[in-house]
Amino acid sequence: MTNTDAFDAPLALDPDAVLLLIDVQKGFEDEDSWGPRDNPQAEQRIADLIAAWQATGRPIVTVQHGSSSGPLAPGTPGYELKDFVAEVTPALHVTKTVNSAFYGTPDLHAWLQERGARQVVVTGIITNVCCETTARMAGNLGYDAVFPADAMHAFDLTGPDGTTVPAAELARATATVLHAMRFAKVVTTEAVLTAAKT
Repeated sequence: MTNTDAFDAPLALDPDAVLLLIDVQKGFEDEDSWGPRDNPQAEQRIADLIAAWQATGRPIVTVQHGSSSGPLAPGTPGYELKDFVAEVTPALHVTKTVNSAFYGTPDLHAWLQERGARQVVVTGIITNVCCETTARMAGNLGYDAVFPADAMHAFDLTGPDGTTVPAAELARATATVLHAMRFAKVVTTEAVLTAAKT
């Protein structure tokens, strides 16, 4: 089987596939700070993935971003994980101050290597920032990265020319690049849930 064939094959999940819950924090509910978002179903789909992982005994990693200021600053209410994620007992909890979950404490890559894990499922907030960066690094480090693009969300952003790009377009661009350049398998939540049952 060629690499392309493997990439395009139906999704299969390892028994120890790791679910990465990236920055599902209350501070992202502050629309005054972040602006409009896409995909209002993201949290429900994340919750569905959590339930599938808990039902099958697969490991979950929670990741929490700490900014130097603003709605994600440690010690503020916005730094806290959203309630449905805070209820999870993770196999590992990573804190970070940059976009990639692989640059956090404790070391995610070292932990995955110690477990012999080869597959990670990336979900959370923000699609085109921390989720995308983590997926790109996972692919570069040799992991089989799975990216259920409908289990995350983005925000509108304004570019250097003053044009505001809607969140849905940014999310679509992320999915396109990750898929076309083979960083990750871009799939639906339903595909992951189906694979989790087999």
